[in-house]
Amino acid sequence: MIAELLELTTLQIVLSIIIIFAAYVVKGLSGFGSGLVAIPFLALLFPLKFIVPVFGLLSYGGTVMQSLQLRKQVVWGDLLPLIPFTLTGVGVAVWLLVNVEAHLLVLALGIFVLAYSVYSLLSIHSTPGSRYWAILAGSFGGLVGALFGTGGPFYVAYLKMRRLDKGAFRATIAMVFLVDGGTRMFAYASTGLFTPQVLILVAVMIPVLLTGMYVGHHLHIKIEPHRFNQMISIMLIFSGIMLIYKAMNFT
Repeated sequence: MIAELLELTTLQIVLSIIIIFAAYVVKGLSGFGSGLVAIPFLALLFPLKFIVPVFGLLSYGGTVMQSLQLRKQVVWGDLLPLIPFTLTGVGVAVWLLVNVEAHLLVLALGIFVLAYSVYSLLSIHSTPGSRYWAILAGSFGGLVGALFGTGGPFYVAYLKMRRLDKGAFRATIAMVFLVDGGTRMFAYASTGLFTPQVLILVAVMIPVLLTGMYVGHHLHIKIEPHRFNQMISIMLIFSGIMLIYKAMNFT
């Protein structure tokens, strides 16, 4: 019944459940971005213009709750310079998502995931930087976030350069995602990307998301955080290679 409503195969639905569950288990374990884990693998099954709005809508509810809870700790002086460039990046990304051929978007996602994974494995430490870096961080964060659902690394890199303490960093990044995500949701809705199939799949996956987060929070794995992130990066290298292969063999 659900498969018929979604116009998907049973295998696609089962694999989607597994991927989203695993992504939110990882997030529950480490706080690591679930989108960066899920989107590359989901993109092997679905067009980006279908799965990116699904995952964006799934994640946004939690973002709203977290940002409102932490709003008093937000460092607005570091947040506000990001906003105009984030909005510009989102606008460009949604135009690309709607107008650019699917295999070119998949190729770009594969290259981005591969590059980010290698960067993560190199463990390059950030150095202090000025607020002028908000131009690049906001532009690429908005662009990559709206296009691939994975713009967080750019915002994280910028706020680490600003040397915020743990509480301020957590609150400010949550507010960044509130603004970024809200802009993306509006853009997706206004361009018709929230199709009935997208909304049905979101409703189906909400219990999967909650279950994954619960399991992740209560699962205790004896592994160093650095080693855990290395494992995730290696997994993402594999998904990046598969995405590039898929794009290069598109017919």
